[in-house]
Amino acid sequence: MYDFPQDLRDTQLALHQTRAAYEQYARALPWSAEPMAGWESDKQLHSGYRSAKPDSPGYTEEQHREVARFRAELLRLSTVVATHPFWATLERGETVAGRMALQHSHEAPATVEAG
Repeated sequence: MYDFPQDLRDTQLALHQTRAAYEQYARALPWSAEPMAGWESDKQLHSGYRSAKPDSPGYTEEQHREVARFRAELLRLSTVVATHPFWATLERGETVAGRMALQHSHEAPATVEAG
């Protein structure tokens, strides 16, 4: 439907990959960026569940730097995608649909089985 330039497709794919790498990295980080005492909430109504968090040592300096690096790269890639000259070539009202299509442009097309 859209003939996306290769550099735009490549940047969108890099954005997906960087976001996935950041999310994976963030899952291994302490729950708080700064040292913070743990806590346990009161028992929830109609449930025995109590949410709780252990003490957080906070991020190390290296972890702070790595999070900042990921965020800067995500911002850079997002800006390149959002300001690409391709968007000016679309008809009025097509930009949102085009951006949605770009987000899935790297996915393999579904195959139809012969029946």
